[in-house]
Amino acid sequence: MDLVSLQPLFDPTAFVLVAGGTLLAVALRTPLGDLARAGGALRLLWRKPFSADPLLAQISAFGRIAARHGVVALERSVIEDKELAGVVAMIVDGGDGVAVSETLATLRRARTERHLNAADTWASAADLAPGIGMIGTLLGLAGMFRAMDDPMAIGGAMAVALLSTLYGAVIANLVALPVANRLRQAARREAIERLRLDAPLIALAEREAPRMRRSNTAEAA
Repeated sequence: MDLVSLQPLFDPTAFVLVAGGTLLAVALRTPLGDLARAGGALRLLWRKPFSADPLLAQISAFGRIAARHGVVALERSVIEDKELAGVVAMIVDGGDGVAVSETLATLRRARTERHLNAADTWASAADLAPGIGMIGTLLGLAGMFRAMDDPMAIGGAMAVALLSTLYGAVIANLVALPVANRLRQAARREAIERLRLDAPLIALAEREAPRMRRSNTAEAA
């Protein structure tokens, strides 16, 4: 099947009606922040699967730096991962293992919520697109009935009626639903990988917190 034979399947009116209607329906039921995150999450589809190995190597290096020069030396470290940077800053400030563990759990819940909201937004588009396509079909049929006395206009209305349902099914099953599933898979992988960071970060905090307390006590004396 070549491009010429596919030409009858393209109707801009039907496409704009279904795609625009689906986007409007999703926007009306989704908070603006979640809608923006759903669009931004598309970059994850072309990114390599998240791996904790580089961050584990960085944490190991932090342990060696802290052992040699003190945990305060970590303040000069360049940390691109925002979550890791926040936890390391807490350790530098004297946070113990319990505080670090609680912070990691809070960050995990917030991250999971963000990822699932993005995936749910795309799943919502998959749910809505077929219904919007049916609305387009009904509008096309109504246009056909209004144009019964104008044979030239019947063809355009018929194209909208037939292709709206097709576009709704395509958007739902070949675009929105696969994106939602891919985002959920990426979120699960990242959650599992980031769990590997908990033990070394908590161990670093438990090792350095007593030193920070002794140092603060000595300075106070």
